[in-house]
Amino acid sequence: MNTTSLKVKTDETIGNIYCCRNIRSLKRPLIGTDVPAGFPSPAQDYIEENLDLNEFLIEHPTATYFVKVEGYSMIDAGIHPGDILIVDRSLEPLHKKIVIAIVDGELTVKRLLSEKKKWYLAPDNPEFESIEITGDMSFKIWGVVTYAIHKMR
Repeated sequence: MNTTSLKVKTDETIGNIYCCRNIRSLKRPLIGTDVPAGFPSPAQDYIEENLDLNEFLIEHPTATYFVKVEGYSMIDAGIHPGDILIVDRSLEPLHKKIVIAIVDGELTVKRLLSEKKKWYLAPDNPEFESIEITGDMSFKIWGVVTYAIHKMR
């Protein structure tokens, strides 16, 4: 993986950025039935098809990057330190989407919110404050987060 070097936000929410290189498929067996999260159902002991994780998780390979998270500002969104975010730079950043933004030259991951004709980068942790996007700051949405990959704790 190639690492792209960008400045890290002072609250340490972004670690490294990696390019998405879809060199080969990554097919794994997909069980033929949904697994309920409630009451157990009789086991279906067969494989329906092979699922390619590249095809399932990455819609636009040339616009997709992986970002390693540091910090706790998005913990209530299920994004933990050490998680890898899949970021699609071709998607439109919309209200309530989780985005990677560049604020005054520094990267951060936050939820994009629009309230009363103002835009904010909001954390999903009450211990952190929102950042109001104003005209006097250097600001750009770098990409939209599509998936978070983390080890089960």
